[in-house]
Amino acid sequence: MNIDHTLVKRFRQEVGDRLAQQRRLDQASGLRPMSGEDERQFARALIAQVLEEFARGEIGVGRTPPSAEEEEALAAGIHAALFGVGRLQPLLDDPEVENIDINGCDRVFVGYADGQELTHEPVAESDEELIELIQILAAYSGLSSRPFDTANPQLDLRLPDGSRLSAVMDVTVRPAISIRRARLGKVFISDLVGNGTLSAELGRFLSAAVSARKNIMIAGSTNAGKTTLLRAVANEIAPVERLITVERALELGLDQFPELHPNVIAFEQRLPNSEGQGEISMAELVRRSLRMNPSRVIVGEVLGDEIVTMLNAMTQGNDGSLSTIHANSSIEVFNRIATYALQAEERLPIEASHMLIAGAIDFVVFIEKRNDYHRGGRLRRFVSSVREVAGCDGRVLSSEIFIATDNGSVIPHAPIACIEELAEHGYEGAWS
Repeated sequence: MNIDHTLVKRFRQEVGDRLAQQRRLDQASGLRPMSGEDERQFARALIAQVLEEFARGEIGVGRTPPSAEEEEALAAGIHAALFGVGRLQPLLDDPEVENIDINGCDRVFVGYADGQELTHEPVAESDEELIELIQILAAYSGLSSRPFDTANPQLDLRLPDGSRLSAVMDVTVRPAISIRRARLGKVFISDLVGNGTLSAELGRFLSAAVSARKNIMIAGSTNAGKTTLLRAVANEIAPVERLITVERALELGLDQFPELHPNVIAFEQRLPNSEGQGEISMAELVRRSLRMNPSRVIVGEVLGDEIVTMLNAMTQGNDGSLSTIHANSSIEVFNRIATYALQAEERLPIEASHMLIAGAIDFVVFIEKRNDYHRGGRLRRFVSSVREVAGCDGRVLSSEIFIATDNGSVIPHAPIACIEELAEHGYEGAWS
């Protein structure tokens, strides 16, 4: 049903003002602040109150008030504007939506799970309103408020549903936003075997590798499914272990499922304030995590100087660490890491980086994305290569233990050096 977004914006302001007034009254009376859920329930009562007042006003001047269906749609829109993402909410509620690209308020492109990309109606009345929406989200998402303005034209954050948002302004003609949906939050290796991301053999291998506390680097291109695979692999970790996750913007959400991981600390990089103060970098957070008695450290995405700190941590007894990295193949991962290490504060030469990699990483798992939609197929994500790091001889030595065949299946390709360790955790591969 089409709803009047001008009314939604007006009522959102009214309800927001009343909600803020109640917060001030509670504070003045010495009452405890409302919990998030209490505030949402109170907002629903306020929305009903505002809509009832509006209907009475319309009747008073001889106009037809909203029907029950229209009032319900308005209420949902107001609540989404207050606690969700406004007119983007229906897209985030659609389980088939994978990506949302916005090149200005009225240039909206939606990518679906089957590989199609379709245009969509505007998500705001103006670019200014779109920027305002993102600013509101930036103020309340994550562990600290993140500015999005002329002085801070770049933004990365995690939306309430776990989706990842990246936005820029002033370096583009119009504000540009990309949202990558988190369609699978609570996901397990068995789910990925079921949907074809992993073969049954690979699923058993990864489960054993995690149990054997092997250090695993998950690689792939943008939107290949690295984070989803990382979540599934992490969910193989026993509940008794203490996990510390380090991310640029909270996305993994392992702390959201205490029944799986009751002892989790989620670290999020803090950006500098308007005076350039207060920044806490990824590298600093990785160092801090090592002082917090972790069973395992999980770095959501390696993009810079934290790589040296992370690899050092892996070689100092923090076995079983997990991370992701952008790469176009499993073999490219080693040079990508060396490049990051060369740019880090330590300025490690390539040879030293390769020695560090050989001592730190046990397996590289490469996940691939293929879009066969134009040939009548679907978008497919699957693990197509696994490498075991074997040592260093001036460069990283590795063996590709799983490869993809021409027909797209993934099969064992070479013996696994640590097969006896994996066998202790239930894996009996083709080479055992």
